[in-house]
Amino acid sequence: MVFDLLRERTEVQRRGVHPPEVPRIREFIAAKGAKSNEALSALVRETGDPELTKALEWSKAVNATIADMVHGVPPFPYVRESLALVAGHADAIVVSQTPVEALVREWQEHNIDQYVEAIAGQEMGSKSDHIRYAAQSKYANDHKLMIGDAPGDLKAARDNHALFYPIDPGHEEESWERFFKEALQRFVEGSYAGAYEEALIIEFQKALPSVPPWKKG
Repeated sequence: MVFDLLRERTEVQRRGVHPPEVPRIREFIAAKGAKSNEALSALVRETGDPELTKALEWSKAVNATIADMVHGVPPFPYVRESLALVAGHADAIVVSQTPVEALVREWQEHNIDQYVEAIAGQEMGSKSDHIRYAAQSKYANDHKLMIGDAPGDLKAARDNHALFYPIDPGHEEESWERFFKEALQRFVEGSYAGAYEEALIIEFQKALPSVPPWKKG
């Protein structure tokens, strides 16, 4: 998407820059299976494709940079409090496309891993897979709640007929405070689904426009 959007930027076009089409990366993303470095490494070994090799190098470099930089960054206010409250009412897991190693490191650093039953990263499949593995045939649909801050999180919830609580980009602190003080109690009481959830999702989607601001002008 970054390459595609860059290709449409007037500034890029004027400078004669041609972002790569990356057809092999697109194929990898569209194919079934985990989108992990392990899966990409296996494909590189199988094909020797230079485009996929470059993508793997970039992915590893990103992980290394994050491991080097991300320290001492505490969770948003009300995250710890919310997780502690959730742990008293429900089984909780981490659902993410970040590598497990990074997730475990960051959750342990702030001692919040104690509130979850499992930490699932990219090696264990998609976010939809994680929820399905954990909740299939175990919980009623209105007893499953995904907390997320991206469209993919909403999709993962809907793929599994789960409810969704949005963390609005740019308003993360307010979102977590609302969850702690209001939304979780509604979920526990059974009054979360319906108009309340729908209103939250509408506001969430407004914060994530499908058209970039520079294309509106």
